[in-house]
Amino acid sequence: MGRVSVTDPDPLWIAVRLVVVVLSLGMVVFGVRVAVSRRFPVAWVRAARLPASQRSQPVRIGGGQALIGASLLLQQAPFLVPMPYPVGAALFVVALLLAAAGVGWFVLRRD
Repeated sequence: MGRVSVTDPDPLWIAVRLVVVVLSLGMVVFGVRVAVSRRFPVAWVRAARLPASQRSQPVRIGGGQALIGASLLLQQAPFLVPMPYPVGAALFVVALLLAAAGVGWFVLRRD
């Protein structure tokens, strides 16, 4: 079993992975902010055109978004940081668990 590193794939895949990391970090920050403050930013509500039923559920939507963002972030880590294969596989399993927790949070949480 070898190591995974940034130098393995071509530069296009590295760029795509870095974009995914930046977007997932944004998802985590935005989701935590919405869940903790218990309200959506006004500009985001206008841009996203949230219906009234969803505007009343910021903890549900923010928490689910933060968990999905964390899952995406962990899923990309083994490709960007050199690490042994078992550690990368363990991070992938944790990312799958976070994705399932994010979906479960969104489906089961009722505010």
